[in-house]
Amino acid sequence: MSETTLPDGVGRVLTSQEEMEPFLRDFTGRFVGAARHVVMPTETAEVSRLLRWCSAQGIPIVTQGGNTGLAGGATPDASGDAILLSLIKMNRLRTLDLTGNTITVESGMVLQTLQDTATASNRFFPLALGAQGSCTVGGNLSTNAGGTGVLRYGSMRDLCLGLEVVTPSGDVMGGLRGLRKDNTGYDLRDLYIGAEGTLGVITAATLKLYPTPQARVTAWAGVASVDRAIELLLLAQQALSADLTAFELMSSYCVELVERKFADSPRVLARPQPWYVLLESSDQESASHAVARFETMMADACDRGVIVDAAVAQSERQSQQFWKIRERIGLSQPRNIKHDISLPTGRIAEFIARMEDLVRSAYPECRSVVVGHLGDGNIHYNVEPPTGLDETSFSALEKAVHRTVYDEVDRLRGSMSAEHGIGASKVEDLRRYKSDVELALMHAIKQALDPLGIMNPGKLIADPRITPPGDRHRLSDGGLT
Repeated sequence: MSETTLPDGVGRVLTSQEEMEPFLRDFTGRFVGAARHVVMPTETAEVSRLLRWCSAQGIPIVTQGGNTGLAGGATPDASGDAILLSLIKMNRLRTLDLTGNTITVESGMVLQTLQDTATASNRFFPLALGAQGSCTVGGNLSTNAGGTGVLRYGSMRDLCLGLEVVTPSGDVMGGLRGLRKDNTGYDLRDLYIGAEGTLGVITAATLKLYPTPQARVTAWAGVASVDRAIELLLLAQQALSADLTAFELMSSYCVELVERKFADSPRVLARPQPWYVLLESSDQESASHAVARFETMMADACDRGVIVDAAVAQSERQSQQFWKIRERIGLSQPRNIKHDISLPTGRIAEFIARMEDLVRSAYPECRSVVVGHLGDGNIHYNVEPPTGLDETSFSALEKAVHRTVYDEVDRLRGSMSAEHGIGASKVEDLRRYKSDVELALMHAIKQALDPLGIMNPGKLIADPRITPPGDRHRLSDGGLT
């Protein structure tokens, strides 16, 4: 790493290791890097000035929002060659259009702040995540975040109408239009959403708002199997249609972990059940209408034997208690092997049963920790290793389990990354499971928009200048049998 003197007018510059350290370690603690500087701009012109200079110098840029990612996508590598660009100071509300139901904000705005801003104007922004108190809009866009409301409202790509983006050369694409229809050629916006900072820097976005729901109803149900949970999903979709906003699946072990970790965690049902479902509906008519429809659907599910037991929240406080159990699952898990996968809904039960057999037979001391957004097919199939495993043994086990899980996902025509992104941790996996045609197209886009390869190098996609796509199964074999 050589000394660099940055141009004036790029924002606040951090140079000491002590100041930079919080930005160089990711949320999970697994990824730690180094940087020439951490730069914190306050306006788009400063980002433009910095990228123009970096392009001229050939210096890599790693963009970071709230630093809450789970795949290492916002952490620089250990070389120290890159400049880390933190957007947390670019957090202003630009415009609020209540007639058009849109809001334009800068990328550094925290998701919770966005939600609160919408609520203060009697509007609703539906993206909800466990990290919403610290993750930022730019990070949500860069990973195409999903969360618990995808079933009704879609992912961040569905919630975004326009973007302001600074290209690697420092040019500004001003696409902050609040239009629902704009058929004027290639959809440049969608290129940058989910690109994890590898094509440019998202500095602002125009997002959709919705009328505030008049009522919501939340229930906690116990079911005997994943198949029964899917039956309940189909019943709920039939009865509630678009009003069904969330449908979360949790194994009994997930709830046990929460109860062990948090003494104040309530026992919702009288008896433990093999699987639990947390489901919620929103209604624009009235509370009485919402409750009547919901309770009719739940009674039908009971009569059919789909659910064993259930509790419908009687207050907003009780609803929050149900959701707190779900949100605490991630905080309750010890070190484990994480998977963020998506599958066709009809194959999820088959996948879980198959993985239980594979993992138990190969590693009987491991435990599965299964939780996810069943309504949109996104399952977090995590594997808890034996206690006391040293780091080398854990890494070897992790690699083998990843391979086995992803091979099964591929066989069932699913995706090995549903909402957490590829980052640094899944680059080789992406090369294995994407087709050669898909990889070639991704490389072509990267080469066209970032020909110098300075945007978040080593993340999402290998350097197109040195790693051409090839046979998807050429990587070394391994995994469980």
